[in-house]
Amino acid sequence: MKVALLSVLMLFWSSAECSNPHPLDPLTPSEINLVQTIVQKAYPTSNTTDHNLIFNYVGLDEPNKLQILSWQSSNPKTKPKPSPPPPRRAFVIARFQKQSHEIIVDLSKSSIVSTKVYQGNGYPPLTLGEIEVATQLPLSYEPFKKSLRKRSLNVSEVQCVAFTFGWFGEAKTRRLVQIKCHYRNGTANFYARPLEGVEILVDFDDMKIVGYNDRYVVALPKAEGTEYRASKLKPPSAPKLKQHDGPGFTIDGHTVRYNQ
Repeated sequence: MKVALLSVLMLFWSSAECSNPHPLDPLTPSEINLVQTIVQKAYPTSNTTDHNLIFNYVGLDEPNKLQILSWQSSNPKTKPKPSPPPPRRAFVIARFQKQSHEIIVDLSKSSIVSTKVYQGNGYPPLTLGEIEVATQLPLSYEPFKKSLRKRSLNVSEVQCVAFTFGWFGEAKTRRLVQIKCHYRNGTANFYARPLEGVEILVDFDDMKIVGYNDRYVVALPKAEGTEYRASKLKPPSAPKLKQHDGPGFTIDGHTVRYNQ
């Protein structure tokens, strides 16, 4: 099962458990774990690619404004025991059986409130897990390795990245992603050394290469002069760094304030 949450990973590190959360506070790690458990139970998976469950987004399903205002008005600062906030709900976008599912989970009842299969244009965001698998596909793909041999390049120095397509009004589309590969070999700035002329197309639902074309051979740019890391640069290219005491910002709950 592939469960990679790009948006959720950010929440894991930024969210903190709170005994009395505000209705608009982001989901806590324990709430996200609960959402994952509930959804996985409702959408059982198998070992086949078609039945994998992928979480593309997990976030707070915000209460409407009237609910928030009602809760605020019933909780004056002088009141010793606050009224309970609106029910905590989570909004989930998940990919299952090649369909995009929109799911609302009630955390107080540990149950799914509603589900809907999205039928509109476009697809949910790519996950880190999907990107990691897709960008490794060319490295074991024989036509790509043949292209590398033709250019006298070493596959161990290749770094690939994924790029999504735009939507241009087609009635039906597939979840296709273009893979672009670069060559490191002497530089951390591998983007400066693209493998021009090689086109790779991956179907993210089937997670396999469905299109490949080696159109032409272009000489790689040199690795020299591509360094961008300040710690590696020398004058006059190296920037003058300003030294400050502390990190330059403070964190108060879910609020980040930058020091002036």
